[in-house]
Amino acid sequence: MAIPPAATEQVSRRHAALDSWTVRDQVESLWEGQLAAVAAIGPALPAIAAAVEAALPRLRDGGRLCYAGAGSSGRLGAQDGAELEPTFNWPRDRLVLLVAGGLRALTEAVENAEDDRDSALAQVADAAIGAQDVLIGVAASGGTPFTVAAIREARARGALTIGLANSPHGALLDASEHPVFVATGAEPIAGSTRMKAGTAQKIVLNLLSTAMMTGLGRVHQGRMVDMQARNQKLRRRAVAMVSDLAGCDAERAAQALERAGGQVKPAILVALGLGAEEASLELDRTGGHLRPVLDGLASRKPTP
Repeated sequence: MAIPPAATEQVSRRHAALDSWTVRDQVESLWEGQLAAVAAIGPALPAIAAAVEAALPRLRDGGRLCYAGAGSSGRLGAQDGAELEPTFNWPRDRLVLLVAGGLRALTEAVENAEDDRDSALAQVADAAIGAQDVLIGVAASGGTPFTVAAIREARARGALTIGLANSPHGALLDASEHPVFVATGAEPIAGSTRMKAGTAQKIVLNLLSTAMMTGLGRVHQGRMVDMQARNQKLRRRAVAMVSDLAGCDAERAAQALERAGGQVKPAILVALGLGAEEASLELDRTGGHLRPVLDGLASRKPTP
């Protein structure tokens, strides 16, 4: 009995004559597929929210955020993880990337890497993934042996596991404590999961990691108040954030940033009159959340 192909491997009848269409028609149809991929995420939002809520306690306690995947899925996971340090000041030593074929697979294809279960087990062991950690496994087919093995081993070691797949009933969803299924269906080019499935994966990863970082206090009033100001544009942005959130002019904001070692959150408090050390202590007391510190300062102001 033939095994039915994964949803992402099926042939789209809608696109059977794609190669004979005009370029305009090709592009329009591919664009429609991208819109469908975005819409497909809607039913998965409750599962995404539940995964974030489950992950936050472990990350607050010092756990690491880990990603596992092969091919396009592995590269998307690695990209999401790599953006966390500059955007949210997520510590580099609290990020783990498990990639089929190793890190060189991020820029080139590594033959048979996605089938290597032993490599997945070795990478999980080498990273010492354990009970404090959160592992997000990504596989469009839901059955990639490397990713499934990584999720199973990490879960056996006590890690929280989140599985993101675009085909139903896959081993990855079954193996994960928090399965996230996004039904993107057949691709315009059968099996080319860098298209609809990849778009959906990128968005879901954005949702997961951004909501996690927000829950950890690394976002305030829609601003990346934990970002690393590593260039002139970001330094200007940091001054603008401090100036706006502390209600002071740019000169005072720049001085506060200098006293706070370039860190936006404590600089806001310094601009409001706290010492640099006191600002850090206050943020430590609230687990890095700026809002309760600001609320406390506001409550201390004498009533006019």
